[in-house]
Amino acid sequence: MRAVYWLMVLAVAAVLGLFAASNREAVSLGLWPLPFLVGVPLYLVTLGAAIVGFLTGTFVAWIAGAHRRRELRRCRRRSEALARELAATQSRLPSAAQAGSVALPVAR
Repeated sequence: MRAVYWLMVLAVAAVLGLFAASNREAVSLGLWPLPFLVGVPLYLVTLGAAIVGFLTGTFVAWIAGAHRRRELRRCRRRSEALARELAATQSRLPSAAQAGSVALPVAR
């Protein structure tokens, strides 16, 4: 499995390297209200936009999963509370059964 992962990483790295080598022409970038222009290689603009899009998508997915993470935390706390309650009840059960005060139902 690790070999497949590293083969994929190498293939993607090779494609990105070829893309960067093929698109070295300079383009001018400017932000509208500002009078500055910056000359940047085309591959940096393209890869930079892809990275910004990836990070934006990751952030949006993280925000969208907040409800599910909150619900999972609530369920985990409830489960732990029930486990503690069960352990406390089980620890009291043998002492009550020895005293003869608790009659347990017989399974048929």
